[in-house]
Order: sequence, then structure tokens, then C-alpha cells
Amino acid sequence: MSVGINMNKQAQTPADIKLLSAIGNVSKVLINDSAIDTALQKALDLLIDKLAVADIGIVWRYEPSIDRLVAEAASGIDISALKEIRLDTGAEVVGRAFQEGKAGLYPANKSISGTEDNVKNIFGAKIPGLDSASSAACIPLNTETTRFGVLTFVNSGRGVTFTQNDILLFQTVAYLLTLAMKMNAVGKSLKEMDTTNNDDQYKAGLISTLAHEMRTPLTSIKGYSTALLMQETSFNSETQHKFLEIIDRECDILEDLIIDHLESSIIDAGMMRIDLQPVRLPRLAAKAADDIGRRFAKHTLLVDFADDFPLIDADPDRILQVIRQLLDNAAKYSPRGGLIVLQGKIVENEAVISVSDEGVGIAPEDLNHLFDRFFRAKSNSGDQIIGTGLGLPISRAIVEAHGGRIWAESQMGQGSKFCFSLPLKGPSQDLVD
Repeated sequence: MSVGINMNKQAQTPADIKLLSAIGNVSKVLINDSAIDTALQKALDLLIDKLAVADIGIVWRYEPSIDRLVAEAASGIDISALKEIRLDTGAEVVGRAFQEGKAGLYPANKSISGTEDNVKNIFGAKIPGLDSASSAACIPLNTETTRFGVLTFVNSGRGVTFTQNDILLFQTVAYLLTLAMKMNAVGKSLKEMDTTNNDDQYKAGLISTLAHEMRTPLTSIKGYSTALLMQETSFNSETQHKFLEIIDRECDILEDLIIDHLESSIIDAGMMRIDLQPVRLPRLAAKAADDIGRRFAKHTLLVDFADDFPLIDADPDRILQVIRQLLDNAAKYSPRGGLIVLQGKIVENEAVISVSDEGVGIAPEDLNHLFDRFFRAKSNSGDQIIGTGLGLPISRAIVEAHGGRIWAESQMGQGSKFCFSLPLKGPSQDLVD
């Protein structure tokens, strides 16, 4: 297979080789070890052993029942000594990284005389076995809807701080650890299911769809990662960055494919949980639009909600999932760009959320099947639309579990409009009344 890419014949730097090698080794550990606790431990041991810049690595897992961070795995320090430590989720560098979803750095600081003060400034608590800290990197372990914890690396030598290459590596490792933790969380739900259900048709559809849809991203990831690892040639920094962006995007596609199938299995088993709480839908809508806007730069997104839009009793993570799915659909089926409008209205006793696009539209014969499992409307634009055909059925299950309904309106060549409703009646409305 020939690829038309210009390559520089300069040698790869040791930093580049170290980065790619470490990412590859951590990936192998997380893929091959099914037990999440041992997988995290092995990944940290590998990194601390290979990377001279960090003396200690710790995965802090968020425990919602106590709203604290607890040690899940550690290398370079005795994990048993950390088991009683409970870190505040809003304090110091670790807590702020968790709350804000951004990497927190603690550089060498000569103005702080006591090494114990440095440790407290990073963790907000005394850490057994850690008497000094020159610098630290705290990377959140977050998905779009769930916060799993924080990954921390510490260098205890004086005057040493992390470089940008180190931070890039830590962020990539954090992504891999987060994905592993997410898969583990979903896997626990699957283990609770009734395994006696033998729906052969569903299994056949699942295997067929996964095999077909995973082939493209896997081929892409393998091709570009192999190119980056070629020792006899190297790419300039711009090309390397482009390759890594492609790999990152294809990994997101694979993650979505896997999660959709797992979510569908959970729904089929009647295991989906809905955690109702007062929700400000305009805030969820703005967050979803911001996320989608970064992925689809060709589109213009407009969010339209009244300033006095009422509180709705809903599961914020699940409703955010539905809004993202509808926005993602709108962007994919209007591949040339255009305006996407996300609107919220109060209609009688319901809140109605709609997503409208200027895309290719949906054929009348397809409208009735949009929410069927594995069904995907054809795109007349000629563009390949990646997906499982499970996003809309999952969205329907979520909306109906809230007591609402979901539907679509469309005409060929004139775009589409997807709507879902949520009932207004609930504890929040009772408080208003």
C-alpha cells in the first residue's frame, strides 16, 4: 500500500520515541489485563520504571458516596499506606484538576521552604511515604459525562519540573486509563444482567454491525500508528500532529461504537438507571452545543432557550447524552455545514427540546424506522456516515424512561428536525407552585 505523504529523513528524537513507546506499552497493558485494579497498577509501574522524570504515580478514584478521592493504584509509593487517605475534591492542585477538568501543574517553587508544605499544596493532605515534592502533574480522568478521578505524577527531587512533552504523555495516558475505567464501569452493569436471554437475532446484528463499523477506524489507527513508529524515517511535527489527530478521532469513533452496544444491552436487560434531580436544561444544551461545535467546525450552532426556562426533573447525564446524540446526527447528516438550531420551548405541560439542521433530509419511508435498532437513514450526499444505528433507539429509551416522547420531522433536501419532550410535573415544579 502506497501513501502519498512527504517525509523528512531526519532521525526521530529520543523524546518522540519515548512518548510513542510508552503509549503503546500502556495500551497493551490495559487491553490484555481484564481486572481494572491490576491493569492500573501495571500501567503505573511501567511508566514509573521507564520515565526518569517521575518518581511516583498515583490514580485517585472518585468515591461519590463520600465525595472524596481515594487511592486506587500507586507506583513508587506504598499503596497500603494511602488506603486511609481521603482527598478533598475541591482543594489544592489535585482537587482543582478534578473539579475543573483541566490539568493542574505544581512547578518547583523556591519560595516554599518546607518540603512538607509542598506536598500539602499539591494534595491538601499529608501523604504517608512522601516527605518532599519538587513538582507534580495532576490530570483529570474524565469523560464527557462522568468524572472518575485524577492521575498524579510527582517528582521529589529539588528544582525538577515537568516539560511539555511529559504533560502530553501524561494526558494521553490519562485518556487511556479513563477509557479502561469507563469500560470497567459498564462491564459491572453487564454482569448484573440476566444472562438467560438468548436473542439470536440481536446477537447476529450486533456482531455484524460491530465487525463492519470497526474495520475502518481500526485500519486507520493501525496505519497511522505504524507509520509513526517507523524507525527508518520520521515526519515533521505538523505531519505527526495530523496523524495523532486522526488516531485520536478514530479512537473516539471506536469508543462510541462499543459504548452504544453496551448501553443497548443494559437497556434490553432493564438495568438502565435514571437519577432524577432538578436540571437547568439551557445549561445542558449550551454544554452539548459547545462540545459538538468543537468537533464540527463547518457548522454554526444556535442555542435558543428563554431566560425563565423552568427547572426540569431529569437525569442530567442521560439527557445530555440524548442532546449530544441529536446534535451529532444533525451534524453528520448535513456534511456540507450550515446552521443547527437547538431550541427549548414550553408546550402545555411539557418541555420540548428540538434540534433542526439544514442537511439532506430523511426519506418518508425511513421516518418510521429511525428509532429501530441498527437502522440508519441513507445519506444522499454520498458521504459515509459512521455509526451503529443504536444512538436513536438508546435516546428513545432514555426519554421514555423520563415519561417523555421523541419524534422526527423531515423533508428530502430541506433538513430534519428531531424533538423530544419531558414532563413538567415533578418535585421541582411542586416547589415553584
